[in-house]
Amino acid sequence: MRDLDMVSSVAMEAYVRSLSDKGFASATVSRNIASLKNYFSYLFDQHLISFDPAADLAPPKVQHRAVAVLSVDEVNLLLEQPCGGSSKAVRDKAMLELLYATGIRVSELLALTLDDVNMVSGYIKCIRRGKMQIIPFGHCARRAMNAYLESARPALVKEEDQRLLFVNCSGRQMSRQGFWKIMKCYAKSAGIKADITPHTLRHSFAVHLQSGREGLHV
Repeated sequence: MRDLDMVSSVAMEAYVRSLSDKGFASATVSRNIASLKNYFSYLFDQHLISFDPAADLAPPKVQHRAVAVLSVDEVNLLLEQPCGGSSKAVRDKAMLELLYATGIRVSELLALTLDDVNMVSGYIKCIRRGKMQIIPFGHCARRAMNAYLESARPALVKEEDQRLLFVNCSGRQMSRQGFWKIMKCYAKSAGIKADITPHTLRHSFAVHLQSGREGLHV
């Protein structure tokens, strides 16, 4: 262990810097630091080294990518993309309208059942953190939902006992990946350059609601 006893804090910091210089992700660098700290801490606790050179190592700050937020005009343009009378277009219109009108997560949208929707009063029921929440939606979403429930959903559903609100073209539950492809397709046709994700509408809804933007699609 004599060689390990010669490892200095400066050497540890230089090693960590070299990982960053080589382009390793922050998460990878953090895992390396955690391994070093555990290893040298064990050696020090066992009195196999007289000094812990990794004790002061700190993980790098994780760089979070900024979430794209669409303008009100961009949202309106995106919501206009599903057009025509096909079952898929009517379904996609209803999904996008409801997602933006309520600000729910994509996973929550795809988990909704017919029992979670009240079309008369215009709200959905959504369970978050074990608690039931009642979330209202406006006339634009209601109009799109009515069209979907009256014509598109009956055409898409293959089994009479299917209770999911939104289904894929096979009549089964849609995956997040499936929704992501739909979102990307309509964003491209709308000419939106922002790097959007399935969460983009949710974040845009929150920002628009907080800022009280005029022209909200409700």
